[in-house]
Formats: sequence, structure tokens, C-alpha cells
Amino acid sequence: MRMKKKTMAAASGAAKRRKGAPAARKSAPGKRTGTRGAGTKAAGTKAATRGALAPSDKSTIRRLRAQLARAQARIEELQASSETDFLLDILNRRGFERELVRSLSFIKRYQASGALIVLDVDRLKPINDAFGHAAGDEVLKAIVAAISDQVRASDVIGRLGGDEFAVLLWNLSEIDARAKAAALEEAIDRLTFVFRGSRVSAGASAGVAILTAHSDVDRVLDEADRAMYVRKAQRRHESQGIPEDPGGYSAPRSSGTLP
Repeated sequence: MRMKKKTMAAASGAAKRRKGAPAARKSAPGKRTGTRGAGTKAAGTKAATRGALAPSDKSTIRRLRAQLARAQARIEELQASSETDFLLDILNRRGFERELVRSLSFIKRYQASGALIVLDVDRLKPINDAFGHAAGDEVLKAIVAAISDQVRASDVIGRLGGDEFAVLLWNLSEIDARAKAAALEEAIDRLTFVFRGSRVSAGASAGVAILTAHSDVDRVLDEADRAMYVRKAQRRHESQGIPEDPGGYSAPRSSGTLP
């Protein structure tokens, strides 16, 4: 009987041990997980330590940023210089064409309106030949001032060549654009100068091209240029029969005449 009880107790103990084994095995991964978590935390601490910048590194970064800012400012300055006429302080042909491209893109996208006026100065070469290029420069500066007085701050003035200018006008009808071209001609025709005792005037002929969603830079410049030459021939025809002195400077004439 005692033998039977011992056998039953041994079997019960074995069963308890088998029942408790999985719990022991389940707890083991938790221990390993805890070990990995501690290792990850330690690795993160080391990475953070390595990522911290020394004071000398911060100083180097500030210095490099300052150098980059100066370089960018210099690039912008050189770009502006490459697109500016130094004598007249307006856009040169490169700068004006860039503005024209941007304006045409705006017009195409938003269905806006605008006009291009090309102005060719009359009699600049005879003035340069007779009185020197300093006199011609003075005439050009006065012409730019006269144009500036006739246009808005939002409009763009550029020098396309030696004696050729362009004006980009925003938000006006074709009638208004042609009226503005006539006003520019009149303003330039009124300018007078005295060089070596001679009274000198220049004048200008203007051609107009209307900007639309279908315009492109080359086409609109060519259109305005051709219109300017038509206008120049018209003004030359209008001036025939008006007496002038041999130099073509001091004889009185009406507005808009050519030698």
C-alpha cells in the first residue's frame, strides 16, 4: 500500500514538473528580449555621442554658410551686370529678352494683354560723327529719361542695340499701345541739345507689336522691328521739302521730321 502511494506521488510530481516546464521556457525569451533592448539603448547612446558636434565643427559650419551666402550674392550681382546696360542703367538685349520670355509665359497662362514698342533713334550717327560719342551718350541718356517719364513703373525698358530701344507695356489695348508709341515719338522729338554752339535734336521712330497667347519672342520682336522701319519711312516721307542746314541740326522743323 505504501508502495502504491509512493508511485502515485512520484507520478504526480512528474506531472507538475511537465506542467511547469512551458512556463519556464516562455520566460526565457523575455530575458533575452530584455538583453537586446539594453543593447539597443546602449548603441543609441553611442550613436548620439558620435552625432554631437564639437564647438570647432559648429564654427566651421557657420563659416561655410557665410561663404556660400557671399558666393550666391556675387552670382546674382554678376547675373544682373550681364543683363544691364552700364551707360544707361536699363536692361540690355539679353536682359530684356529674358523679361519678354517671362511676360509671354504669363500672358499665355493667364490670358493677359500687353504690347511691345521698338524705338529707333534718328540722327544719332550724324551727332556722333559731328560732335563725338560723348555727345551721343548724352542724347541717349536724355532719350531714356524721356521714355521713363512716359511709362509706368511696371513697364520694362531695354536697349536692344546702339540706337534701338524696346518698351514692354502691360494691360493695354492695341489702340492705347499705338497712342503710347506716338507719345514716345513726340517726347523724344521735343528733346534739343546744344553742342559746340549748334542746336541739335534727334527724334525716334516707333513700331508696335501686340502680345498674345500665340506670340513668341523672335516673332514679336521681328513684327515690332518691321513696323518700326515702316514708320521710319513714313516719317522720312513726311519730312521731305523742309529746308535744313547742311549739317541737318539747327534748321527749324515740325515734330516727327527726319533729315
